[in-house]
Amino acid sequence: MSQTQSNAYIIEIQDRAAGIITRDERGFRFFSSERLFDSLEGRQFRSAREAERAARAVFSERSRRASSHFFAN
Repeated sequence: MSQTQSNAYIIEIQDRAAGIITRDERGFRFFSSERLFDSLEGRQFRSAREAERAARAVFSERSRRASSHFFAN
């Protein structure tokens, strides 16, 4: 039985759909599904895991900024 790998994956961060990555000949390309992750739009990643880490970093940075803004007021 052969295994078939998918050509597209959804990346979710804390129950939020960050975006979709699609496989091409150079790796994975990110397509944002939420404004928060637009900075990753069109970026190329070597692996699905690398794209997920980048989306988590964006989410963490946004959460950190929101927390510091909240405590500054």
